[in-house]
Amino acid sequence: MVMPLLVVRHAHAGRRSSYKGDDRMRPLTPRGRQRAVALVPLLSSFRPQRILSSPFVRCYQTVQPIAEALGLGVESVDELSEGHGADAVRLLTTMAGESAVLCTHGDVSTELLEFLYPDPTPARAKLRLQKGDVWVIQLEGSAMVVTEHIRRSATRSSDPAKEG
Repeated sequence: MVMPLLVVRHAHAGRRSSYKGDDRMRPLTPRGRQRAVALVPLLSSFRPQRILSSPFVRCYQTVQPIAEALGLGVESVDELSEGHGADAVRLLTTMAGESAVLCTHGDVSTELLEFLYPDPTPARAKLRLQKGDVWVIQLEGSAMVVTEHIRRSATRSSDPAKEG
């Protein structure tokens, strides 16, 4: 059985500039909560064994529904926090071969993408995670590759290079 890592960019949490208070506490919007619930059937089919999240509230709230559906706890890990892209790359490589969900932020997902695809190609640009998107990452030989990009529209594609 293939054991994928599922990298999720947190769902919609409104504008940073509109939120009053500590940005780490900014919650999902109603639209973001709907997306978090919509992720449950999409991610459940991969049978993840662990759920890891940035400690930011919006990330935790994005993966809480899938954690509850699977009867798993959410592990809060600083390596997935904003500004910790290099730490997230190390975490991703140590987890290769595991089946887990990792919820993070846009800046971290960009660094992960640059690690997975070091050459700036149009295919790499198309893989950029939008809020609520998911990458399915698997080992192909010794390389980690994005084998699917699950977009907010809830469509799944087996060829990320053909996604638009």
